[in-house]
Amino acid sequence: MSLQNEWQKISRSRRWVVKIGSALLTADGQGLDTESISDWVAQLAWLRQQGIEIVLVSSGSIAEGMTRLGMKKRPHEVHRLQAAAAVGQMGLVQTYESNFQRYQMHTAQILLTHDDLSSRQRYLNARSTIRELLSLGVIPIINENDTIVTDEIRFGDNDSLGALVTNLVEADTLVILTDQLGLHRSDPRKNPDAPVVSEAYAHDDELTVMAGGSAGALGQGGMATKINAGRLAARSGACTIIVGGRQQDVLKRIYQGEHLGTLLVPDLEKQAARKQWLAGHLQAKGTLVLDDGAVRVLKQKGRSLLSVGVASVRGNFVRGDMVTLESQSGERVARGLVNYNNVEVQKICGKPSDEIENLLGYVSEPELIHRDNLVVF
Repeated sequence: MSLQNEWQKISRSRRWVVKIGSALLTADGQGLDTESISDWVAQLAWLRQQGIEIVLVSSGSIAEGMTRLGMKKRPHEVHRLQAAAAVGQMGLVQTYESNFQRYQMHTAQILLTHDDLSSRQRYLNARSTIRELLSLGVIPIINENDTIVTDEIRFGDNDSLGALVTNLVEADTLVILTDQLGLHRSDPRKNPDAPVVSEAYAHDDELTVMAGGSAGALGQGGMATKINAGRLAARSGACTIIVGGRQQDVLKRIYQGEHLGTLLVPDLEKQAARKQWLAGHLQAKGTLVLDDGAVRVLKQKGRSLLSVGVASVRGNFVRGDMVTLESQSGERVARGLVNYNNVEVQKICGKPSDEIENLLGYVSEPELIHRDNLVVF
């Protein structure tokens, strides 16, 4: 694989997650940098006009709250951090909303915790909501729910959240806007002439050595967290660009093919990476026994699993849990993330999809397991 050629794929990406850090959003702690935010929004609106779906992951609520409350240093007390986040979130969202409205674009605020993305049921719920917003042309603005979840403030960082959201919505590209030009080969604070790494494989061990350093006074994420974010995004096959957000028209220039910042490329193709993750990283909570026709369809045609192909159900599971799929002879056929709980599957197994609403009173998804969430052995 030629890493130079990977740059060409960015302009062909159809879904980007863009993460903007606290130092950029608040002009290094001077309050919201409304002029820069206006410029980034203009670029995001332009990208949307080019047909790219945009999910924005924004830091800045705590930093903005600190400014509004007159705090000179990031507090250590959890309750003060939560208070700052609550106050700052108001100004942050208002600023984005007013700027996107200039382009007749709607926005939606979504506050997530790491628990939301660890729980498979909430994971699927969040994914469905964000996908629907994107289909309606809305820009989802995502931040950590710092006001109520202590672990998010103590240990979370929005670089990781950006990567997890990239996995969640199966974006092609994660762009991390930062106050550095990219990943330098050595610490630019000690060596101003240190060159920027243009491209690398996400899991290259040398990246960890190059990253070094720590976060600034406002945020939780340093360059090391951005490298880790690139590795997280790579598990679903996404490329990550770490780039200086203060460069003029940085997002437009990346889309137009200019090599800016550091491009981290996954070692596996998207499908292979996602299937590997599904196959090995979740514990199965139940078993669906398939009829012979469903086994043939999964193995030979790679389609989604429909309720009509399920003969029986074992185990207790909820929507979004991993389940194992077996043939009636006991052969393990596949595993995947199920769209209904075990009680609901009991009611609809062996029935066609168009009867789900009559049997359950609603339809969550027409497929029992979508092929994107299914790995066949």
